[in-house]
Amino acid sequence: MKRIMYDPHIKWKAIELKKKGIKTNDIMSMLNIKNKTQVETWWKWYRDGQTHRFEQPLGKQYTFGKGPVELNELDTANQKIKYLKMELDILKKILGALKK
Repeated sequence: MKRIMYDPHIKWKAIELKKKGIKTNDIMSMLNIKNKTQVETWWKWYRDGQTHRFEQPLGKQYTFGKGPVELNELDTANQKIKYLKMELDILKKILGALKK
């Protein structure tokens, strides 16, 4: 079975939608997530304060209590821009689906 690496922005968007009370199956179809367990795992990480795990690569385990290296200001800004573009794309997709 092929493992899928989801972008951290997708993980955060799934959390935002879950916080709004949207059902897991609906989140999966909106964000093109293949496995229900994946969304539930991200939600558990969020609830447990382990959001640093959203950034870890596939199969990469950090030492207990350690997250990824802190990003510099430019990387943080670039990540925010990428996130906002992704969010805009998702909103356009949702609006397109609502118009149908």
